[in-house]
Amino acid sequence: MRVAVASSDYTKVSGHAGRARKWLLFDVSEDGSVSAPSRVELESEMVFHYFEHDRPHPLDGINALIAHSAGEGFLKHMEKRGIAAVMTAETDPAKAVADYLAESLSPPKPRPIGELLCKALDLFSKHK
Repeated sequence: MRVAVASSDYTKVSGHAGRARKWLLFDVSEDGSVSAPSRVELESEMVFHYFEHDRPHPLDGINALIAHSAGEGFLKHMEKRGIAAVMTAETDPAKAVADYLAESLSPPKPRPIGELLCKALDLFSKHK
């Protein structure tokens, strides 16, 4: 299993997942042990917010991704790609992965203004 964590500085979980360029990739073995993360920095055209979703992507093959926030359009695209997109308030990437695997990941902080902005942007997005 592979889990990607959005991280703008490679030290903390970040959001908005659809606009994230930097990701930490954790490999989880069958016995549940988690590898040290590898770093991935996406080219601008590969950032999910701009990506056309009709071709391979550098994060293909992940089973789940973790971030602080994401819009509904992003969540729908991840579902179509077979990726579980999970939001959290956790800031430590390794702890977020461990908690996700233990099914005890803390829920995201409420962001009513951010959610309204995402919904408005999704109305005009070509990525529906």
